[in-house]
Amino acid sequence: MAIMISKVYEAFRTVGVSEENARKAAEALSSETLPTKADIQDIQKELLVLKWMLAVVVAATVIPLLKGVI
Repeated sequence: MAIMISKVYEAFRTVGVSEENARKAAEALSSETLPTKADIQDIQKELLVLKWMLAVVVAATVIPLLKGVI
């Protein structure tokens, strides 16, 4: 059986969601599917690399255009 968040399950049951649907929703929101701090740090590192790559591409495009104007 999958791990589920009991507070989420109880909240769904309180508002009238069927037992089966509440269980499925709680399992779907379990920690297995949520990103960890390590996942977020990896994404931040990848974004930093992408920002630098974009800066290099923009510089490589703009500098020749500026040389043509000057």
